[in-house]
Formats: sequence, structure tokens, C-alpha cells
Amino acid sequence: MPASDAIAVVVVTHQSAEHLAQLIGALLPQLRDDDEVAIVDNASTDGTPALARGLDGRLHVIETGANLGFAGGCNVGADATAAPLLLFVNPDSQPDPDCLARLRRAATEHPLWGAWQAAVLIDANTINTSGGVVHYLGIGWAGDCGRPATDLPDEDREIATPSGAALMVRRGDWTTLGGMRPEYFMYSEDLDLGLRLWLAGRRVGIVPGARVIHSYEFDKGSYKWFWMERNRWRTVLSVYPAALLVALAPALAAAELGLLVVAARQGWLAPKLRAQAATIVDLPRTLARRREVQRTRRIATAQFAAHLTASLDSPYLTAAQHPLLRVPQACYWTLVRRALALLAG
Repeated sequence: MPASDAIAVVVVTHQSAEHLAQLIGALLPQLRDDDEVAIVDNASTDGTPALARGLDGRLHVIETGANLGFAGGCNVGADATAAPLLLFVNPDSQPDPDCLARLRRAATEHPLWGAWQAAVLIDANTINTSGGVVHYLGIGWAGDCGRPATDLPDEDREIATPSGAALMVRRGDWTTLGGMRPEYFMYSEDLDLGLRLWLAGRRVGIVPGARVIHSYEFDKGSYKWFWMERNRWRTVLSVYPAALLVALAPALAAAELGLLVVAARQGWLAPKLRAQAATIVDLPRTLARRREVQRTRRIATAQFAAHLTASLDSPYLTAAQHPLLRVPQACYWTLVRRALALLAG
């Protein structure tokens, strides 16, 4: 039996031969005898599985035979391992020499945390994400992206949602919540998991002393907007408590109209329309999932809402940062928060 702080590292790969050896070279010296490493390959054609098998005998290489997406690959890796702590690491990343030790130690230091992330950096001096930020419309982004690494907090702290680039999850919480949702395929699956953890009464944090350099570039391809918008609606409709959904209905409806205008101006109107169509078609399944998710709820609506923000610091919301939009939507959120507090009281 592995110790209570043994780690199962899961790396989901797809055309990852260029980066994998560097990641494994950084991981192997940090592993204990009771740790595990699963490489889950999503139908690579660049020799990734063969490369992985040749790197080290400890690696458990799983070929899915299809591109299951990041969420689906994470679920396969979790099912194939047994350690109490699951660590999901992107193949194009490199953890610092003490990264795993710091993440492992957090399991004991923060017993109420269901998930936590390392500080993810673009390079040694620049932040990729210090934790996910989630607007009350369900739009999420990487906190502090592009800011100097010196802005990272000195101590561990709680965050709204974690980054899947370097994500530790307790297996018990992972199993209770059903892991990541494979239908998300890519984008926002980590945001969804983080909000579900908070809803279930668990907590989410960052260990800033544990650092991972991630080869990150924001892809503005139209396919990304489809997945982000479709998955945003899946999370909002299934994870948000009913009282919050009712209170936000006018804002969500208005935002849809505004996003259509933004999408048309920025060249991603077709993906946005496809995301809306997919949301409508999938509504019965989303509502069925909602019933499942809401059964795990352990906190009041006001407590859940406290992890959302009216901030417009997202690079995806630049069109909404004009004071004529920023001030009213912030006031709206203040009124919603107060109404939820009164209901809770």
C-alpha cells in the first residue's frame, strides 16, 4: 500500500515528443519508491508512446487509441493508478527540483484542500497563472498572467480554481466528484472541477513555492472559442446553485447579446453560434448533470458566490472594460451578493 502522501503523476500527451523527455528528466529525481507515473497518450503520430517507453521503466504508458481530450486522458490516468494524491502535469512543462516535495507537503499542511496547484510560470521571471479567476458570468482566466514572478504570494493561499497545467487533487475528492468531465474535451475542465470542489465544501489553493515552467501561448484559434463558450455554459448551468442562476439570469442573457457583437467584431462569431447551438442541444444532459452535481453541495449560495468576481481584468473581456460597462456590472454583482447574504441570513 502506498503511503498517504504518495503521488500518482499523470501526463496526458498528444504529439508531445518534443517536450516529454525534458519533463520526465525533471520528474524522475523527485519521485519516491511508492510514487507512480502514468503517461496517457491520446493517439499521437509523432512517436510519443515509443519515446516514453524508452525513457524509464517506471513509466506506465497507456495508449488510448483516440484523442479523448485532456479531461478524458486525466480520467484514464487516474483510473490506472492507486496513489492517494493525483498530480496532473502538462507534457510541455518543467517542474523545479523541489516542486513535488512542496506539493506533497501541502497535503498535510492543508487538510481541507481538495486540490491545489503549483505556481505556473512562462519563464523564471514571468507568471503564467497564480490561480484561476472566475467572473460571475462563468468566464475564467489565468490570474496574474504576464506579471513578474516577484508578485507571487509568499505563503500558500486559497484561489477560486486551479490550473490543470500542474494540478494536485486528493484521490478521495476526485472519486467523490467523478473526476473531470470527459465531454469538456479541452478548456475549462479545471475551472469546472475547482468550482465543484468549493460547492462540495472542499477548498482549493496554490503553493507558490512549488514552481513549474510551462511553454504557454494563448491560442486565439476559432476552435478554442467554441470549447470555451460551450464549456462555460455547461459549468454555469450545472454547478451554479439555483438562487444564483435566478439572480444572474438577466446578466447572462444580456451578456449573450454582447458576446455576439464582440465575436462578430473579433472574427469568432461562427464558433460562438455553434457553442450556443451545442448548449441548447445538450441541455437535457446538462440538466441531468446538474442534478448530480447539486447533490454534492455542502455550502450556502452566498458562500459559493464569494469565489466569483466582478473583475474585468481578463484578456477575454477587454471589450467590456469601458467604465460604462464595468461600473454597472460591478454594481449588479454587489446587489446580487447582498441579496444572497440576506437569503442566507
